[in-house]
Amino acid sequence: MLKEFKEFAIKGNAVDMAVGIIIGAAFGGIVTSLVKDIIMPPIGVLTGGLDFSNKF
Repeated sequence: MLKEFKEFAIKGNAVDMAVGIIIGAAFGGIVTSLVKDIIMPPIGVLTGGLDFSNKF
């Protein structure tokens, strides 16, 4: 895997890398929102109304 990354870094252009970084950042935001707004509220209800918003 490291060899493939080195080949990509050497022959890949900056646009490919920029697109990858942007997609990674967007995906991180989606996952954060999913956990915060969809997954944690039902878990809070199941744990007796515990509010996780200030825990993490």
